Amino acid sequence: MGINELVTMMVQTTFMNRDVAPMMFSRLFALLICALVMTGCATAPAPGDRDAVADFEEINDPFEPTNRGVFTVNRALDRLALKPAATVYRKGLPEFVQDRIGDILANLRSPVIFLNDVLQGEGVRAAHTLMRFVINSTLGLGGFMDMATAMDIEGHDEDFGQTLAVWGVPEGPFMMLPVFGPSNPRDTVGLVVDFLTDPLSIWAVNTDREYASFARAGVQAVDARSDTLDLLDDVEKSSLDFYAAIRSLYRQRRADAISNGEGSANFPAPGLSQSPLGPVLDDNEELSRSAFR
Repeated sequence: MGINELVTMMVQTTFMNRDVAPMMFSRLFALLICALVMTGCATAPAPGDRDAVADFEEINDPFEPTNRGVFTVNRALDRLALKPAATVYRKGLPEFVQDRIGDILANLRSPVIFLNDVLQGEGVRAAHTLMRFVINSTLGLGGFMDMATAMDIEGHDEDFGQTLAVWGVPEGPFMMLPVFGPSNPRDTVGLVVDFLTDPLSIWAVNTDREYASFARAGVQAVDARSDTLDLLDDVEKSSLDFYAAIRSLYRQRRADAISNGEGSANFPAPGLSQSPLGPVLDDNEELSRSAFR
């Protein structure tokens, strides 16, 4: 089975009944790993070339040929569907409407953030997340307005991939997932766990309203992509190797998120906010959360 077939199957899985999708996703993920192993691995340098070996290990992309193939497919999907939709979204909707959509999406994600705050032992951040959810769900009319930020209770993002990192689970090799974009085994597991523990997803499955999950995923993808239109265009124009640039940006952003914006010996992470690319992604989802990257 080739990469194109795997891409097609994973896209089709998105539209399946959500009782079946998690199991199918895990099977397809296993198939993807097998395809990565069998269809294309980067050639390791000679052991005697220490500099080359060090560079190879630092890049940590043993499946680079296949990853680049998936990246090419994702870029085609982006140009075909997501980028045009995001462009219309940004130019066609008033900024007020876009802000309200972003606030609602952020509020819906609060329970997942709260759970991961707790699992990471971040008591203060968990309390802030809980207060934000209560305030925005009530005074903010179901998240329509971000009243918590107006009260100086700032938000943040967490996910189970970050939780695994805090627990000491290694990230594993770099991966380019079909549709979902840059990732690694640790963050891929986190992606699945976040879906399975998300209250809206659970409610949608148990009440036969899967369309609610589909609708949120679609709006979230378009909203997140609209925030990175200029950034990714600039990166693509200025980089000699767009794939390598995206790989680097993803790792910087993830390391910055894991360390809560504070670089450490375990997570040396100059975040995007500290890079010449600017702070565009500081308050948005990580690159791995935007489809078709």
